Amino acid sequence: MNIKKEDITSILATDCGSTTTKAILIEKRGDEFRLIVRGEAPTTVEAPVEDVTQGVLNAVTEVGELAGRPILEDNQLIKPRKGDKGIDIYISTSSAGGGLQMMVAGVVKNMTAESAARAALGGGAIVMDTLATNDKRLPHEQIQRIRNLRPDMILLSGGVDGGTVSHVVELGEIIAAANPRPRLGISYQLPIIYAGNIKARDEIQKLLGDKTALDITDNLRPTMERENLMPSRLKIQQLFLEHVMAQAPGYKKLMAMTDVDIMPTPAAVGDIMQRISEQYNIQIVGADIGGATTDVFSVFKGVFNRTVSANLGMSYSISEVFAEAGMENVMKWVPFDMDERDLRNRIKNKMIRPTTIPQVLDELVVEQAICREALRISFDQHKALAVGLKGVQQERTIADIFSQSTGDESLVDVMTLDMIIGSGGVLSHAPRRCQSALMMMDAYLPEGITELTVDSIFMMPQLGVLAKVHPEAATQVFLKDCLIRIGTCIAPVGKAKEGKTVLKAKLKIPGGKEEELEFKYGDLKVIPLEVGATATVELHPVKGIDIGEGKGQPKTKEINGGVVGIIFDCRGRQPFELPKDKKKRIEKLQTWIDAMDIYPREGALAR
Repeated sequence: MNIKKEDITSILATDCGSTTTKAILIEKRGDEFRLIVRGEAPTTVEAPVEDVTQGVLNAVTEVGELAGRPILEDNQLIKPRKGDKGIDIYISTSSAGGGLQMMVAGVVKNMTAESAARAALGGGAIVMDTLATNDKRLPHEQIQRIRNLRPDMILLSGGVDGGTVSHVVELGEIIAAANPRPRLGISYQLPIIYAGNIKARDEIQKLLGDKTALDITDNLRPTMERENLMPSRLKIQQLFLEHVMAQAPGYKKLMAMTDVDIMPTPAAVGDIMQRISEQYNIQIVGADIGGATTDVFSVFKGVFNRTVSANLGMSYSISEVFAEAGMENVMKWVPFDMDERDLRNRIKNKMIRPTTIPQVLDELVVEQAICREALRISFDQHKALAVGLKGVQQERTIADIFSQSTGDESLVDVMTLDMIIGSGGVLSHAPRRCQSALMMMDAYLPEGITELTVDSIFMMPQLGVLAKVHPEAATQVFLKDCLIRIGTCIAPVGKAKEGKTVLKAKLKIPGGKEEELEFKYGDLKVIPLEVGATATVELHPVKGIDIGEGKGQPKTKEINGGVVGIIFDCRGRQPFELPKDKKKRIEKLQTWIDAMDIYPREGALAR
């Protein structure tokens, strides 16, 4: 990039998704950067166009039309900006063609193989399968699995530095015997990253050096007590750009257009979340629920984790959500009596027409019930993986590793969670913001004080790559235009009898007004506090109830308002329970729906 950061005033950013290419124009207005316009067009990596840049140009054309000034000239970007024409820099992310799909391999399934999966996920990949010497598959089955899946890349790990080499060499022999062919491109070799025992490097080079595009990096488990994932993650992103994307139709042209390296979409989202967490010293959980997958991101104690629930989505894999959650768990969120056959038919209709959106209120309610379960299951899977890392070096003790598979404590602590960010159509485009709030509250069961937000138009990927070039611009747009503050959830933790007082609160709101409130177990109440406003809340839980400082201990904190306001959720935690009786359950759900004005009172639900 030739232009200096201080000279940048106009930024064009795109995210090339599997189906849609999104473009945004960010410009400096006064002393800060703001989103100006947004455009989109179908992604064009498949026939008949087979050139990703055409979709980009179509989206950019729309941006130029909406901005009222030319950005393109003869299908070329006008750079740098000249008066009222063009832009200063162009950046992009991509998950087109299904994103980065990887297999990982490690000697022991719940040690090095698990570390390899963590490295791949953090690098922005979908992990298709994990191979290990103890995964109970015979060598010929593992070989056939590699051939069938045809991943974009394989990460091979195993052995501590200076330890035994035979086991990791056996894995290398299996990969060599499979002679894996890449998913994209027929004339190039499959990228293999070796991040295992340094003593085995020569053997691995002999086995795979001629057959594959082998790249060797630091051992991701140099000792039994230490895990070092960052070199592997950086190498994954580098090879994704150089090998995988270079084979996709039109990507060489796109790489020539951009001013910085293209990033995998999930990796860019992770980068902006880590930046915000570090800058404001907050713990974050984010979820992007799509049509086929749900990505969950978290930053706790400075440690970033990402997981992909590859079969939990709201359109193409909605049946997988239903199958994994079960009929009872989905139905418990539906506030009216519904025939089981009716529900199954609705799921089948969505599978047949995956891109449709609900047309009537009943359909919306059912879809949002399924969303709760998709978010809950993917969050549970995330918590199971985000275990035991300590500090920025991502170190774990061997005791942590062995205990992980037996329920070791997760890094994800919902009591210390400061912010939840929801993304994906079902959350970002819910007809009412309060619906998004309740879906996230029901799925994540936040404890203590937690701010609820959604990504307005899913621009976090573009902001993630922008942070590499202009961190201040990325942060300003994230806070002012990307993040929609829904409100703050205050949830006391502990068991009590229905109707018994669990929390007293004193609310000091703008203008010097004070309000004293009392909440009973089972209550769900909203106190309006507009976007941009802050209030100081003094919380006094009763004995046995925790609001973040210990049972019965008071807490005072300044909180942010939002589209909905302050939500006092006294419905109970550990565990959260709904009445078993159908009639009582529906009455309870309807009470909460009315309390937050979730759905219109007239219509299908009022029966």
